[in-house]
Amino acid sequence: MADIVDIAVQTEDFSTLVTAVKAANLVEALKSPGPLTVFAPNNAAFAKLPPGTIQTLVQNIPQLARILTYHVVSGKLMQADLAQVNSVTSLEGSPIAIDCSDGFEVKNATVIAADIEADNGVIHVIDNVILMG
Repeated sequence: MADIVDIAVQTEDFSTLVTAVKAANLVEALKSPGPLTVFAPNNAAFAKLPPGTIQTLVQNIPQLARILTYHVVSGKLMQADLAQVNSVTSLEGSPIAIDCSDGFEVKNATVIAADIEADNGVIHVIDNVILMG
């Protein structure tokens, strides 16, 4: 198997996420033994952000890193695990609401592909970038 970063790099629909992770210097963190759970926005999720947002974030690395670490949780949490809780705490430190009552939702995003296993955790693909607050 591959680690979270390797899977993201090999998945064309994560090219914006990979670019952001590299810009924020988070590659090594996401290659760590973990385990980690990543709520990974696909390219369409990033495309929904207001025009210029990604360029602005790439120029503000601390803010970009905060947003990206808000998408990561310590531990390997499969959909079945997340269905047992109503929130988890991100590596950024803020809670992320979880709702599995009707589908699989993470804050303002719907999980469109769950339980993609990696050597160092699991990826859940989401359709929106989740923002703190």
